[in-house]
Amino acid sequence: MSSSALPTDPALVSAYAACARLARTHYENFPVASWALPAPMRPHIAAIYAFARTADDFADEGTLPSEERLRRLDDWGVRLHECLEGPPGAVDDPHAATFLALSHTIRMCRLPVTLFEDLLSAFRQDVSTHRYETWHQLLDYCRRSANPVGRLVLRVAGHDDERLDLASDALCTALQLTNFWQDLARDYAAGRIYVPAEDRDACGALESDLESKCFTPAWLEALERVGNRTRELFEEGRSVCDGVRGRLALELRLTWLGGLRILDRLERAGWDVYARRPTLGASDAPLLLWRTLVWRRG
Repeated sequence: MSSSALPTDPALVSAYAACARLARTHYENFPVASWALPAPMRPHIAAIYAFARTADDFADEGTLPSEERLRRLDDWGVRLHECLEGPPGAVDDPHAATFLALSHTIRMCRLPVTLFEDLLSAFRQDVSTHRYETWHQLLDYCRRSANPVGRLVLRVAGHDDERLDLASDALCTALQLTNFWQDLARDYAAGRIYVPAEDRDACGALESDLESKCFTPAWLEALERVGNRTRELFEEGRSVCDGVRGRLALELRLTWLGGLRILDRLERAGWDVYARRPTLGASDAPLLLWRTLVWRRG
């Protein structure tokens, strides 16, 4: 069934509205269910986001023991499957709206539950894994933490095409990696390093330098290495922006351009996020919109 089949049932309308409020009130680098998306897609994307955002919050709740965070994620997975079999919980359940909307979205858009399971496996990994030895290991994490989101967006839009999926995977991985390099200082303060050990070791980049907030030439070299690979992934992912039409194409082009703009700013700043953490702001909007409108297909 097409994602254009939006609900009229008051309970479902209210549930989708709650998911949309959650999407609007959380900080994100890139747009979530934004104005550029086709209107019929927005409630479904908001429901997916509400599911993923809450699970991510469980994983990142640093004041709770790891065992409790994993328990909450396990319960979230159980509820994912339960919501497809019957009512999503008691009326006073604070998460009932999320699962009511999500169960409707999964059925209407015929979404693979495995993509949600991949997300949960990545969130569980966040609890226990704070370092990555190899680039391959990091990409495997992105495969489960970022790429399912892109594939779900495509499915909601009615696309089920392997070429689009692969291009979307490259774009989603590039976006997540850019966020890792952008948040190097913040992640280290939270106990995490996403630059793989094989790249840090090859360049002589030391954790002790991050501890002292000293951005060294070795860290510059390490980030240049991973940054160049990230740029290649952006190029691989560009074709997904050309493989769809209408407002979804605008959304994906804005997202691609915004992510690459942050990567460009990191590179121009010498990758030193201790000096300044590059972000996108209102002043970027006119240029990004212009580049979206004059976009040339690859």
